[in-house]
Amino acid sequence: MTDLGYHASHEQFAPSELLECVQLAEENGFDHALASDHFHPWSEQQGESGFVWSWLGSALEATESMTFGTVNAPGYRYHPAIIAQAAATLREMYPERFWLSVGSGQLLNEGITGENWPVKADRNARLEECADIMRRLFDGEEVTHDGHVTVERARLYTRSDSPPPLIGAALSAETAEWLGEWADGMITIATPDHEAVAERVEAFRETAPEKPVYLKVQLSYDTDEESALEGATEQWRSNCVPGPVTQQLRTPEEYDELGEEISEDQVAENVRVSADLAEHREWLREDLSLDVEKVFLHNVNRTQESFIEDFGREVVPELELE
Repeated sequence: MTDLGYHASHEQFAPSELLECVQLAEENGFDHALASDHFHPWSEQQGESGFVWSWLGSALEATESMTFGTVNAPGYRYHPAIIAQAAATLREMYPERFWLSVGSGQLLNEGITGENWPVKADRNARLEECADIMRRLFDGEEVTHDGHVTVERARLYTRSDSPPPLIGAALSAETAEWLGEWADGMITIATPDHEAVAERVEAFRETAPEKPVYLKVQLSYDTDEESALEGATEQWRSNCVPGPVTQQLRTPEEYDELGEEISEDQVAENVRVSADLAEHREWLREDLSLDVEKVFLHNVNRTQESFIEDFGREVVPELELE
């Protein structure tokens, strides 16, 4: 059975508000939460960027059984040994309730250190190297390493009974296939283009048929179609800028400049926009047909309370019964 989760968008909401959101989500039947880990928002209109590692401890304590994960880019603004320590601490305090996703990152966040921003192939090599370092630390090994990152006699003394799974993040079929070789699972974004999502899932399972797949669904639900589309455009059009271009963008202002060129039709090509719960249920049934383990719902507009309550009442229960 696929479990449904809530996406806590730290770029869009203050940490205190997101804490209330995940508590409400748990009350309304959501089993899991995915939290973003950004230094900058994607847009000036989003306007927040809370430190997720401070927030995660509060969120785990404020909920009863909900699991939490975050997508992190080790090796740039975060040293992998520090992320391993943070993840192991949360997993020890809240057994089996924390997992970690890792990706190659964006210049928007990782560029703040002033370090050279490498090409994609080098970023992938650094990511796999960091994952290996973290796994060795989770196993209690003393790690010394000299490569894309340097580690000198690091050892984790506080560890959990089971290590946090390292779920790789993919936005292309090529990356998905590569992740299958070393990651403990994959998370990818589900958009209105179901065929592209299915292609990524299939590519991952070609190399890792038994490993779990998670989806993050980008949707916009509101009281009516016009509000749903307007909210998605205002908050999320900068995220609809084509991927290769964004690798050269360093600030939210630069994202906004390109976002001005994104039309409402282009937003609708990237976000599932509808005020009809039945339509959202059908889209999610397509996701579930891919036999994924977790689906995280991200309502990209600013209306969160009614989204959580309406989906908790009319979407989550029906899908869990199927």
